[in-house]
This record gives sequence, structure tokens and C-alpha cells, in this order.
Amino acid sequence: MKLLNLLTGGCLLLAAHASGQNTGPDFEVIRNKGGKDIGYSKNSGVKLLTVNDLSFKDLNRNGKLDKYEDWRLTYEERAADLATRLTVEQIAGLMLYSSHQSIPARADGYFAGTYNGKPYKEGETDPRELTDQQKKFLKEDNLRHVLVTSVKSPEVAAGWNNRMQAYCEGVGLGIPANNSSDPRHSTIATAEYNAAAGGAISMWPSSLGMAATFDPELVRKFGTVAAAEYRALGITTALSPQVDIATEPRWGRFNGTFGESPVLAAAMAEAYCDGFQSESWGAKSVNAMVKHWPGGGAGEAGRDGHYGNGQFAVYPGNNFNTHLIPFINGAFKLKRGTKTASAVMPYYTISWNQTPENVANNYNKYIVNDLLREKYGYTGVICTDWGVTGDRKVLDSFLDGKSFGVEHLSMAERHYKILMAGADQFGGNNDALPILEAYQIGIKEHGEKWMRNRMEESAQRLLLNIFRVGLFENPYLDPSETQKVVGKPEFMKAGYEAQLKSVVLLKNQQNVLPVTAKKTVYIPKRFIPASRNFLGMETPASLEYPLNISIVKKYFDVTDDPAKADLAIVYIENPKASTGYDKADLENKGNGYIPISLQYGDYTATDAREVSIAGGDPLENFTNRSYKGKTVKTPNITDAQLVKSTREAMKDKPLVLLVNTTNPLVFSEIEPYASSVLLSFGVQDQALIETIAGKSEPGALLPMQMPANMSTVEKQAEDVPFDLECYKDAAGNVYDFGFGMNWKGVIRDKRKSMYK
Repeated sequence: MKLLNLLTGGCLLLAAHASGQNTGPDFEVIRNKGGKDIGYSKNSGVKLLTVNDLSFKDLNRNGKLDKYEDWRLTYEERAADLATRLTVEQIAGLMLYSSHQSIPARADGYFAGTYNGKPYKEGETDPRELTDQQKKFLKEDNLRHVLVTSVKSPEVAAGWNNRMQAYCEGVGLGIPANNSSDPRHSTIATAEYNAAAGGAISMWPSSLGMAATFDPELVRKFGTVAAAEYRALGITTALSPQVDIATEPRWGRFNGTFGESPVLAAAMAEAYCDGFQSESWGAKSVNAMVKHWPGGGAGEAGRDGHYGNGQFAVYPGNNFNTHLIPFINGAFKLKRGTKTASAVMPYYTISWNQTPENVANNYNKYIVNDLLREKYGYTGVICTDWGVTGDRKVLDSFLDGKSFGVEHLSMAERHYKILMAGADQFGGNNDALPILEAYQIGIKEHGEKWMRNRMEESAQRLLLNIFRVGLFENPYLDPSETQKVVGKPEFMKAGYEAQLKSVVLLKNQQNVLPVTAKKTVYIPKRFIPASRNFLGMETPASLEYPLNISIVKKYFDVTDDPAKADLAIVYIENPKASTGYDKADLENKGNGYIPISLQYGDYTATDAREVSIAGGDPLENFTNRSYKGKTVKTPNITDAQLVKSTREAMKDKPLVLLVNTTNPLVFSEIEPYASSVLLSFGVQDQALIETIAGKSEPGALLPMQMPANMSTVEKQAEDVPFDLECYKDAAGNVYDFGFGMNWKGVIRDKRKSMYK
């Protein structure tokens, strides 16, 4: 891409001309002296206006400078002006949030797309092109909020963004697309870190791992780095952070949280949102959509709200208000100029018996309007979680509708109820028709003027988030710059250092660690049972080395004979539990509900509730969801067996146990066989090996409690933190919140007292 510098009045014109084949629409960037850069596509039909030697885009092509086109005005003034110019159909489009879009689109299956009627074909289809479906929802449905999932490469993402923005610029009032993403900075475990090399994108520990550092400034750094990479990919809204306090240890989304301390979660929420949104609104900012209001961590028995069987959040400890702390004391109280998270997402669940009506949070006027809007004064965007308006058919499908408590309403009535509750946007909905039908319902109940004002209110909020991040001025990217920014060495280094800081040392018998000499190690292969993901896609069983052996060999000699080894390194993962529901139990004349186990061995729920707290579903003819007395098996019981068999093979020689976890777990089945235990939260193998070799000293602490047994898990209250009986190991150490060790022994610093 060639840049031609042309001085035009008070403006510097950078003409970006495409070079090479299929590079997409040309765009030009105008540098306004003392003002904002203006980027526009030469193919969109948009012309420039010059006022006092300054350039502006004539987005609505009326030949004059309107308020919303004038970058000298405040974001609020511009959003208010544009909202009044929108038709109801255009406002409805702003309220849509697309289903998942991969770049390029999949050829078949879930989230598939076509290009001129044909599926994507490698080598023939330009992956940067818009799909037929994307063109339709952008033009016909006026959709402007797009959820991006996988991308072929950073450069392809940048090219796709430019086509998307040029297309949007050329239709209607020229409103740009606000592209978004779920978290995308997880690690590739086997990848090797090289300080001088870049990567596809920087890799960081999970949110739970970041919580283990007890360091909000590390999270603020992550937010700053991730925001820079997001902007280079064309992403301007982060569907994160997830700040639910993880008071229920069995919850399937525990790993996405900052642990079970409301105070720690609040500190991390503030740092995360502040890092993403930057010091002040502008071209470096990424909107943070904090989730899930009013907290999703109290699902009964650990079941999750993505499924009908997990629709109820329960509060046996009367602790509802504690779950608000990460929002009201964290995400809504930022230290720098943007002040508050720009968007909020309520969770799927019904907050059982906490409000005047037992309906899902997204529909609940008390939860959204009375509490979030009025009591806590939140004025930003409220977007529903994905698929909340869909019809329900089954209890155990991730993709099923989640209209909990309002199944009897029509599609239009569900949309109307959400609008009346105070929300602005519908996650995962590409179709404007139900919103337009909801508008007609509102006219009948309140009159057209009132309903139009209600729609404009949401439009202003939604537009404000697009104005703040500078998309109306310049939404375009230089793919060569994208390539330099995303995954650059500086960012890879920051992510890797965060991984090292997130590793928790739980046990170090006879100071086995660190192993500074190049000793001979035995690493047994790990059996991974067959599994099926949430979309139903199967992964076959395998038996393989759990660590990248080529990395291990840089630090140690490796043998497959335990007799020749100085020590063993055993890598396992926490018990992989069920979702708490099994059709086989239903077919056996049960109610379908089964325990979620945090232990490796078979578990019988003798201490479970006789009667569930919540119940009553139109798809069920009973209300008691208890699973008391039922037995479940854990698919990866082989992990515990591997630890025991390796101990037997090694006899009295050291065994270093590496546990990668997403949830609390019962350590009694594995800890007694280990000399040392390192706990990790989604880090690269190299980070673990370097810790063992003493290249990095562990300093992280447990961001949650580890249960002594499953009995204490059954007896704890889903909504209450720190109420487990914690596991005590052979050395007498208790695996409580804030416990961790370094090479000298148990860490005793102020972090635990600050955040418990």
C-alpha cells in the first residue's frame, strides 16, 4: 500500500492506494491539523466537506455539515443528533447484535456463510470478502454490531474490516460497524516462547490465572495490550470482562472469572475495563462490555445458564448484593478518564425469588431498570446475552433458546419486555422484524411519541459507544501495520511474563523445586478420553505426551524408563465434570439431574439436597431437580490413576505434579503421591518447565478455596464465598483462598488480607 502525501489547505491527505491483487477498496486518510484524522473509502460514494480549512465526511450525502458529522462537537451531542435522524428501522438495526462471524465463514455446519451463493473454498475465495449473509444484515436489517470469532490471520482480519466499513459507509447514514470479540488471548500450550519473536496474538493466562497474581496492575497492562491488538484487528468492543464472583465451585464458567473474592474481582474489573478503554476515549479505546449482571456465579448445584437445566441462580445464603460488588465498586468506578464500563450484559439466569417476578435477568425490570439503571445510575448500553429471545425445545442444548420464564410470550412480546425492562440491544439477533413488531406493541400501549423516544434513548447509547472509539472519523486499517502490532515481541513478552506470575506452588516437599541441574526426567504419557464440545463436535481419545518434549529437552534429559529418571513430571487436568444433566438418567425414570463432581473417583451425592431450591419449567412435569443419591463417573479418572502409577514406578524418587485447572478440585486423590505440586491456569508448557528449572520463582496465590471433599461442596451455599472446608495436605498446609508458596516456603504478604 502506497501513501501519497498531499497538502490540501490545512489538511494532510494520505491517499492509500491498493497494490497487488484483490486488496479491497482503496481508502484515503486526511490529517486535519490540530484535529482528527478522517478516513473514507473512495468507493463508498461519500464525499468530503471543507469548513475553515478542516475536512469532514458528508456521510448522509446532503452537501452540508450536520452535527453528527462534525468531529469538533462532543460525542454526546453527535449521538443525540444522529439518533433523531434515524428511522425506526435503522434504530432497530442498531439494536441487533450479530451471531458469531468467522473470517472467512465456515463452509458448512454452525455459523456457515456463502460468497455469491457458494461456500468458502481455500485458494479460490478471498477470505477478506463479506459473506452474502453479512451484506444482507448490514443493508437490509441495518445491523452495525458484529461479533467476530476466529480469523484466518491478522492481515485478513484487517482486510475484512476495511471491506465491512466501506460497505457500511456507502449505505444509509454511513454508520460504521462496531466489531466485537469474546476473549481471544488464551495460550497454545505447546507453543515455544522466544523473546525476540512475535506471534499470532499475545498469549495470557486465563482470567482465573490473572486473579492468582493478585495484581490489578498486571490486568491493566493486559487490557492495554489487548486493546492495541483488538484495534489493529478492527475490533472496538470487548465482550468482557466476566466479573461474576465464583461462589459456586462446580460452575462451568468458573475459569472465566477472577475467582471467588468480590473485592479482588472488583479490583480486577476496574483494571481490566480501564486498560481496554484507555486513559480517555479515542482511537486507542475498546469498549468494555462487563458481564454478567447481577452475577452468574450462583447457579444451583453448579449448573450453567446456557442450558435450560441451569436456568436458576439461587441464594440460600441471602447473599445477592455481594454479587454486585465487582460491578458497582469495580467496573463502574474506573480510575481514568472513561469513568465506567461502556456496556453491561445481564446473565441468562433467573435470580430465584430475588425480585417481584421469576423471569430471566434480561427480561427483569427490577434487575435491569430499577437496580442497574435507577439505583446505581448506570447510563451505558445494556445488551442481552446471546439467544435470550429464542424458543425453547430442550433442556440440554447450548444453542437452544433461553427465554426462561417468558416461554409463553410471542417473539415480539419477548423483545418488547426486554425493551421495557431497560435493555438496549439483543445479543445474537440478526433479524430486525421482532423489534419492529415490539415497537408496534409499544405504540398501542404508550403512543407513538413515547415509544419513539424510548427507541431514540437506546439509539443514543449505542451510537455514543461508536463515536467514542473514533469509528465515524476513521474505521480503516493498514494491514501492514496490523501485522506489526498484533503479536509483536513486546506484547508476547508481557503475556508470557504474566503466565509465569500466575503459577501457584502448593507443595514443595523437601525443597524438591527448583531443579537447577540438568537432571533426567520421566514424563508419562497422558490418556485423554474422547469428548464432545458444546456444538456436539467430537474429539477422539488419545494417548500422548502432555508437554512439549522438545521444550523439556532444553532444560532436562528425558527418559521413558522411570528407573533411569532422577524425577518424574506428571501433567494432569482437574476433574472434567458433566453439565449436571443426563438424558440417560431421564430414560431410567429419573429426573435427568445428576451431580457435578470435583473429584476423580466415582462420586455418590449422599449429602445433596433432598429438594432443590428452584424448579418449575414448562418442559418438565416436576419441580424437584434434586440428584441426591445418584452416582457419576469422571471421564478423566485416568489422571488420578496416572499420578498413583507414576508414584509406584518412581518409588521414593521425586514426583513433580502439574495440575492445569479451570475449577476447584478435591486434592486428596492426588496430592499424597506428589513431592511438589504446581497449579496452573492455561499457561504454555514452557512457563511450567521454566518454573521447575528455577528460571522463574512462583509467587501466585489461590484465587479460590480447594474443597476437602465433595460433602463440603454439597453443603456450601451457591451464593456465598469462602464457605468450604478446605483441603489440608501432608505438610499441614490448608489450600484456602490466598494460599501459595515460593522457594522459601509459605507466602505471607498483605495480598490475602487485602482481598479476602
